[in-house]
Formats: sequence, structure tokens, C-alpha cells
Amino acid sequence: MPERIVVLDGYTLNPGDIDWSPVAQHGDLVVHDRTAPDELLNRAAGASCLLLNKTPLDDAAMAKLPDLRYVGVLATGYNVVNVAAAASRGIVVTNIPTYGTDSVAQHVTALMLEFCRGTAVHDSAVHSGQWSVNEDWCFALTPIFELSGKTLGIVGIGRIGRAVARIGAAMGMRVIACDNHWPEAELADLSVSQVGLQELFESADVVSLHCPLTPETDKLVNEERLGVMKPNALLINTSRGPLIDNDALAKALRAGVIAGAALDVLDVEPPSAAHPLLEAPNCIVTPHIAWYAKEARARLMQIAADNLRAYLRGRPANVVT
Repeated sequence: MPERIVVLDGYTLNPGDIDWSPVAQHGDLVVHDRTAPDELLNRAAGASCLLLNKTPLDDAAMAKLPDLRYVGVLATGYNVVNVAAAASRGIVVTNIPTYGTDSVAQHVTALMLEFCRGTAVHDSAVHSGQWSVNEDWCFALTPIFELSGKTLGIVGIGRIGRAVARIGAAMGMRVIACDNHWPEAELADLSVSQVGLQELFESADVVSLHCPLTPETDKLVNEERLGVMKPNALLINTSRGPLIDNDALAKALRAGVIAGAALDVLDVEPPSAAHPLLEAPNCIVTPHIAWYAKEARARLMQIAADNLRAYLRGRPANVVT
């Protein structure tokens, strides 16, 4: 009997521009764009394999799914699944450890460039007619500056952090980084200086966060750390929203403690209309799309299929514990 494979929330991975066939070849596939909590048990009933991204799967749900043997998380983070409960029930849980390195690193670069060049602001001004009525042949609405010669500070120098470091170095930036697990052998080809966290926040013109969310890094960027940053500094977060204390950052932006922030992640997604950072000045916010390049999503799809195939062959890969 073929495996019954159910995708609970496939829309963000594939809104229709890539193909589910790498997964479909491994069994009878049913794809749901989104699954509400009260729909989960009905949709997952009889499935031996579930694929999900943000749909929570707790022990109570697994207890009512006796056929379930495999859960493939369509992301790197897997906190939506009660992994310990899954293990106790003999359910294998896998994730996608890497797929969007270049996509995220390029988004970080786009945020840096937007901040220092103001492309969107000036394009909007031109289209609203401001250039047409301007007395001069050019005008600037925001400060415009070069990144070459500036210091880029990277918190977490894993795959994405290293990709960002390469781009920063290529633009002539001095790159410093802080990581508790300094991958010295993998940094031999990069001109990255290791510094402490305090020195990084004090010295960097751009601070880019690429560390995991742990109890130690929760609200890593707080009022104290914002207070030691340069007044011209930019803070970028494409990692995890709770790394930043929202209220502290909003306050710092309003007071001009730092020059700006560029965020692709927030602590609650989607945010409420009253989120403090949506009204903060000099704060660029994009809707968690750093990973979203079509090529990255196609890689994610293929790795999800490879994980499933490895499990079905009795050699599970990318198992989380």
C-alpha cells in the first residue's frame, strides 16, 4: 500500500510556481494550503507522513493519529512539533537545515543598500511628481552614503553569516563577527575578525543578526546593547524576531539612538497593526521573505523529498532530536 502523505500548510512554500512532484513520487499526496487547528485531525487522519511548516503538532494530536510515523518540517526551525513526544511514539521528525543561504544573504544586502541609498523612497518621490517640479536636476530625501570602508558586524557566523561576510567584503566593508562556536577552519578564506559581543555592537556601522533563538539570545538586542551602538548604525534582523526587544528598539529609533533598523522577522507573524515597530521611524520591515526566492523554495522542496525518501529507505536524514 502506498504511503499516504499529507501537506498541512503548503502555500508559502508553493503558491503555484514550483512543483510538488519530487514529494508526490513517494506516495499518495494531498496538499492543503493552510490548516486551522480544528481541521488538523480530520486532514491528518490515516496519514503515515505529514509535512508541515507552521502548523503546530503536539502530543495530544499525535495520540489521535495512530498511523503517523513521519513528520517532515518544511523549514529549519522545528519548534512547532513536540519532538520529545514524537520520539516517545516512534515518530521520526526531520527538518531542512539549509536551503536559502544565498537568498537570505542577498536580502540582507538589499536591506543594507536600501538604507544607504534610499532607492524605494526616491522612486516613490519621482513617481509622485517631485522630480518633475524640482528646481534642480537631482535631489535627495534621505542621507546617501557608501558601504565601502564601513564596519559590518555579524552575530552568528554560520552558513548565512559567512555568505553575508563575503558580500560585505566584496563591497569593501571591514567584517567582524561574534560566534560562541567560532568555525575557524571554515573562515580561512574570509577576512573576518573575531570580537566579543560588546565590541561588535560598539564598533559596527551595520549589525546583522544570524544567530539561533535560545534562552540566552532571547532579547539579545535590548536597551543596553542599543545604547552602545553608533548613532549612525543600522540593525538588520533576518534570523528570529524575538532576538530583539521591540519596545527598546522602537524607543531607540524614536530617540535617534541608532540611525535605523531593517527587519524581515518579528516576534509575532503576522504582526498586529499596533506592533511598536510598524510605527517606528527609519524602520524597514519586510514580511519574512528573505528565504522566499523561487530557487530557494525549489531547493527546500527537493530536500523535503530527499528527507522523505531517506526515511522510507530506512536511513532517515536530517533527523531532529
